[in-house]
Amino acid sequence: MIPSPRRHRLAAAASLVLLACAAHVHAQSSDPAAPDSPAPIIERSAPPRPASPQPAKPPARTAPAKPAAAAAAADPAPQPSALSADMFYEILMGELSARSGDPGSGYQYVLDAARRLRDGKLFQRAIEIALQSRSGDAALAAARAWQDTVPNSRDARRFELQILILLNRIGDTTELLRAEIAASPQVERPLLMAVIARNYSRATDKKLAATVVEQALVDEFKNPATAGMAWATVGRLRLNAGDNSGALEAARRGQQADPASDAPPALALELIDPGQPLAEPIVTRYLAGNPKASPELRVAYSRVLVENRRYAEASSQLQSLTVARPELAEPWLLLGSLQAQARQDAAAETSLKRYLELASSQPAAAAQAEAGDRNRGVTQAYLLLSQLAERRKDFTGAERWLARIDNTDDLVIAQTRRAGLLARQGKLPQARELVRGLPERTPEDKKQKFLAEVQLLRDAKQFQAAYDMLAQASAAAPDDTDLVYDQAMMAEKLDRLDEMERLLRRLMQLKPENQNAYNALGYSFADRKIRLEEARTLIQKAVQLAPEDPFIADSLGWVEFRLGNTAEAIRILEAAYKTRPDPEIGAHFGEVLWSIGQKDRAVTIWKEALLSDADNETLQETLKRLRVKP
Repeated sequence: MIPSPRRHRLAAAASLVLLACAAHVHAQSSDPAAPDSPAPIIERSAPPRPASPQPAKPPARTAPAKPAAAAAAADPAPQPSALSADMFYEILMGELSARSGDPGSGYQYVLDAARRLRDGKLFQRAIEIALQSRSGDAALAAARAWQDTVPNSRDARRFELQILILLNRIGDTTELLRAEIAASPQVERPLLMAVIARNYSRATDKKLAATVVEQALVDEFKNPATAGMAWATVGRLRLNAGDNSGALEAARRGQQADPASDAPPALALELIDPGQPLAEPIVTRYLAGNPKASPELRVAYSRVLVENRRYAEASSQLQSLTVARPELAEPWLLLGSLQAQARQDAAAETSLKRYLELASSQPAAAAQAEAGDRNRGVTQAYLLLSQLAERRKDFTGAERWLARIDNTDDLVIAQTRRAGLLARQGKLPQARELVRGLPERTPEDKKQKFLAEVQLLRDAKQFQAAYDMLAQASAAAPDDTDLVYDQAMMAEKLDRLDEMERLLRRLMQLKPENQNAYNALGYSFADRKIRLEEARTLIQKAVQLAPEDPFIADSLGWVEFRLGNTAEAIRILEAAYKTRPDPEIGAHFGEVLWSIGQKDRAVTIWKEALLSDADNETLQETLKRLRVKP
């Protein structure tokens, strides 16, 4: 007959129990129970003795016989099991009940066996049965029974802590957490602090969680070796509770207690914001005063600086790191990216090639573990090196770098860049065909293909064709802010200024926080010397939305110049050019200097701008209008 599904389930459960019991016996033999263990044993039957033992004759030419002790070590004698027949039956019934729809009985059987055997794995199994049946109170009872039966078990305490947090009984965890911390060796404390922050961050009452953890860590605050980590842990929980000022205070106190710890500055790094001016000094003090400062933290700080458009400071941090730790790959890639952006092409090429050397020489294990990040980094380096070659009109060299990209996820980017190379060589139809042939796996892919083709037309000065494409797409998706902005910029190129203003004001309605809309319209007014007060108001709004953007600062400096506030214009433009030495900013800065007679300084800046991008339209128009040949 065909066995019923129920019999299959019961047989499978019995097999699992047998395996568990075998593992239990093995654990007992390799790790004997404590001397006071009350567990009963079942004696194994002794091996039969030979009827008439005779001395064995040693075979000829063999190695000397092993000593008895060595033989015993090589082939250990059978050990008595700690599992009685009754105990085996009880565990079996517990598993069968739990798997057959009666978790309450299963839980009771397994918990009773766990108590009698003093076995942690059985207590854990009882907890699992309770949690699977959504009985948090029963799980807590099992964890506490485990604690009562094996008072020194750290696993029992950890389970009780996790269950209390799961039940949102945060206030009951203070003493347990304090005991767990006290029992942890010093070397485990950093990991323990991370686990505490992660587990307590899940609590519903996040403020209470921060308070409880702070109370539990009171002894750690007094220990110079752990105070920094402890305060950072409390700070993360305060941050999780929305208490940014409290988190900042914790970071400050942590650094004060242990200036060498990287935990407080890592917390402060997440708090860097114009509204928290005291956060960044915690990071910079650590980096400046610690010769062994964490390179990961310096890289993370550099990324924050880049996000805030503080490119020069980010480059300075990365240059320091590449000098101190030249064997690290990632800082070279980030530095090369910033150098390419700043038009420091020779330095960028050196940094990017150094990154590729280091990335290719990574140990196999590390390379495999970080394969995703490494592939993305290598692709980024190839794209940047291709861009550098394209700038010097080495189109063959640019194509060689693109040909090295073999990551399928990045082939679309490589093909788009190839299309740009074709367009730069006057092969616009072939370039457009290449872009149109790219795959469309998602709606976003389709949009990116479309924008790439528009960019090809824009770069080739085919403004009418680009405008027509954008107008057609905007009609189909009238609320797509990217399309609205791009169409406005094309309208400006076609000298349809009323249309540009209409589109930009629509963009402000669709997305009031879009700083580019306010900046573009304000700059357009300033450049045409019309509605200058309104232009300044619009650009000031853009500055409020993106205070660190050097291009918006350039617009503000330009409108101040048009309003006759030359000193203020110089102050703003000089700061913007120092932050981002872009040719367009340089063109404006140079013209303001030229207007007040500082012609030598103006020419110097224009020469720098020409080295960065001799084809920049604003720069060329400025030099032509002022009849200057630097």
